[in-house]
Amino acid sequence: MVQLTDEAAEAHARLLVNSYRRWVGQELIHLTPGLSLAEQIDESPVIVLSHGTEADPVLYYGNYAALKLWEMDWQQFTSTPSRLTAEPMEREDRVRFLAQVTQYGYVSNYTGIRISSTGRRFYIKQATVWNLVDEAGLYQGQAATFSQYEDL
Repeated sequence: MVQLTDEAAEAHARLLVNSYRRWVGQELIHLTPGLSLAEQIDESPVIVLSHGTEADPVLYYGNYAALKLWEMDWQQFTSTPSRLTAEPMEREDRVRFLAQVTQYGYVSNYTGIRISSTGRRFYIKQATVWNLVDEAGLYQGQAATFSQYEDL
């Protein structure tokens, strides 16, 4: 993972992969055994991002594809409240949607308009959003993945 210690990066990668498998019943990305999970997710062309559990959740992780899409470096990305990835008029829908994810564990085939740090608007398609739950069953935030988007 881009700016986390190796240990923290691998732990978060395991959380992403295991939580996705738990809720969706599939692999997050094609994984090669024996290689770093963190590096594989970082370098995947599939966009993967997550936010924490704060009252106003802050983005915790974005792979290289996510950083490029949102036009941010690691420091900017991981200090951004996740609500700011959506335009103001889209934020109420986003809140309702994330409540559904919390209730059901995950939701797939999500679509929505997002905005980059430079104001570029894009429409994400067929995203899966899921709850991050650690091995002890504790809620650790939410994550999203998608590979399809269209600039608006």
